[in-house]
This record gives sequence, structure tokens and C-alpha cells, in this order.
Amino acid sequence: MLCLSRLAALCVGCCLALMALQVAAEASEEEAKTKLEQVKRKIQTLQQQLRSTEGKREEQSQALQEMETQIGTLARRIRVTRLSLKRQQRRLSELEGERADARLRLDQHRSSLERQLRAAYAMGRQEKMKILLNQQDPAVVSRVMVYYDYFSTARLKQMEQIRVNLQKLNTIEQKIAREEQRLQQLQSKNLTQKKQLEAAQSGRKKIIASLNSRLKNKGQELQSLKTDEKQLQSLLEEIQQALVDIPINPTAHVSFQKRKGKLPWPSSGKLAARFGSTREVGKLKWDGVLISAPEGQEVRAIHHGRVAFADWLRGFGLLLIIDHGEGFMSLYGHNQSLFKETGEWVEPGEVVAQVGNSGGRSSSGVYFGIRHNGKPKNPTQWCRRIRGRVIAGKAVKELSFYPVTHNTQSNRLALR
Repeated sequence: MLCLSRLAALCVGCCLALMALQVAAEASEEEAKTKLEQVKRKIQTLQQQLRSTEGKREEQSQALQEMETQIGTLARRIRVTRLSLKRQQRRLSELEGERADARLRLDQHRSSLERQLRAAYAMGRQEKMKILLNQQDPAVVSRVMVYYDYFSTARLKQMEQIRVNLQKLNTIEQKIAREEQRLQQLQSKNLTQKKQLEAAQSGRKKIIASLNSRLKNKGQELQSLKTDEKQLQSLLEEIQQALVDIPINPTAHVSFQKRKGKLPWPSSGKLAARFGSTREVGKLKWDGVLISAPEGQEVRAIHHGRVAFADWLRGFGLLLIIDHGEGFMSLYGHNQSLFKETGEWVEPGEVVAQVGNSGGRSSSGVYFGIRHNGKPKNPTQWCRRIRGRVIAGKAVKELSFYPVTHNTQSNRLALR
């Protein structure tokens, strides 16, 4: 009987233990589910944050594009206004020269008239009839009459010349007044445009600062660089495919290939990054060169060709691509302003853009590249030799550029 009681108690204990274990297991499962849900929510939150960050970055990229395009438009307008100012100043100088000439002629005619009047006064202001009656010799009478008529006609002619010169001088004075007013308007317009440009550049700096804060590590920057390079390569392939059936007339100019080693550089400055040198991030190489130059300096086409692309491209800013035929293209990036549009023809040495820092750069310069069938070529092998080329740590003076060790901060693209 005692054994049965003990057995019953043991069974009850086991049941209670099993029930406790089941409850504990259920509690652990619920806790695990709760934790899993929390993790899922955290992942979703992080994904949303990542999407939001990428979205904001894309928004800022778009904002940078719009701002730099606006800066390019303003810079182009300022250039046009500056050229108009120069023409206006030349016109004013010409008018002032004409005014000086008119005044000189007027003074000369006045002096001549004064001499004639004094001569007439010396003749005693005698009447024609009195002169005739006082002369006995017919030859003298004839000669005196000729003199009298000459002085009278000369006086009338000088008076007419004075009137004409006074009228011309008055017309010139009116033109000068109008041109001076026009000059003042252009100067005021130029000042307004400069203020607008400064405001746009200030806005650009804020956008770049925000973009830089989102590219805090090298991995992000490297990935962004790779994306930009792929985007450029895709663009070049599309351009080459689009232009394959529209050849450039090879007979009109010397071919690009034959100009190897003799091509001019697009702009003067310091060679801040060489072809094939390692970039600041990762193991990427420069597929062109970077020419450090003052903002606003002219950028010129290196050879005859047709503009295949003239727009803003992420990582390269305001970019101009010229097709030279036979698979050759030249690229000019980070410009402040573009002066040519897609489809336009350009001649060697023609101004096509202005040096800038578009694409999110902190310093001004020109990205310059050469492609053949889409493959990068070393510009230093195609353009004239570089002055200041570094050989064994020493500079050999030759022609136009002075390469320097590139600054990793100033050369870094804020937006890739």
C-alpha cells in the first residue's frame, strides 16, 4: 500500500515536472519569437534607413547636378556679358576718338575763318563798287574782284564746314551718352550675375558638405567611384554605337591618329594626376589626367570633331565629349560651363568650356581623357611633351605644364 502511495506521488511529481517543462518551453518559444520579431523590426528599420539614406543621397546628387548646371549657365552668361562690356568699351573709345577728331576739325575751320575775317577787315571793308571806281588799271580791277569773290566764298565755305562739324559733334556726343548708359547697364547686369553665381556656389558647398558626410568610409567611396566609371563606360559605348554610321569626313582634316604626340593640351596648368597612377581610394587607376587650373580659364578642343555629349554626369560634373572619328574621342570633365551643344562641330583650339570644379570637387581643374574604341589612352603620349615632367625626382623644363604630387584631399571627388 505504501509503495502504491509512493508510486502515485511519483507520477504526480512527474506530471507536474512535465507540465512545468512544457510551460517553460512554451515561454522560451514565445520569448524567442518576440526576440525574432524585434530583430526583424530592427532589420526593417535599418533597411528603411539605408533606403532613406540612398534616397537622400540621390536627391542630393540631383540637387548638386541642378546647382552645378545653374552655375554653368550663370558663368556662361557672365562670359557673354563680359564680352559685351569689352565691345562696349571699344565702341566708346572709338566714339571718343571720333569726338576728338571732330573737335580738332572744328577748331581748324574756326581758325581759318578767323584768318579770313581778319584779311577782309584789312581790305578796309570796301564795297565792290568803290573798289571798281578807285582802280584805273583793268587788270588790277579784275584781280581785286577775284580776291574779293575768293574771300567771300571761302568765308561761306568755312561757315558751312563749322555748321556741319558742330552737327556731327553733337551727334557723336548723343551716341556717347547712349553708349555710356548701355555700359552702366551691362556693368550692373554683370554685378547681379556675379552675386547670383556666388549664391549658387554657396549652395553648392552646402550640398557637397552633406554628401561628404554620407561618404564616411573608403568602402562607400570606392564603390561610388566604380559606379561612376561604369556609368561613363556605358555612356561612351552608347555614344560610339550611335555614331558608328555617321563618320567624320577624314579628308577635311589630318586624322587624329597622325597627330599622335603633336596634339595640344586642352588647358594650361599643373598636371595633378597622371594616367595610370593610383587614385586616393582603393586600387583604382586614373584613366585620364587631371590638370589643375584656375576657375574660369578657357578649355579648348584638341582636334577637329563633333560634340557627342555635353551635359552633367555624376562624378565628372559638366562633361564634354568630342568624337574625332575612327573610334577616337576626347573627354573634358569638371567644367564650370559648357559652350558647345551636342551635335556641334568644333575646330582645333576652339574654346569649348571653362575650367571649374563641377562633379563635387573641392578644387578647380580639368579631367582630360582620350579613348580609342572605348579603351583609355595615355594623354601624355598623344599630346605635346610636358614641361616640368618629373624624372628621377628632378624636373626637366620642356613645354607647358608643371606636374605636382597630387593632394589626396583636394583631388578627391566628393560625389562619385
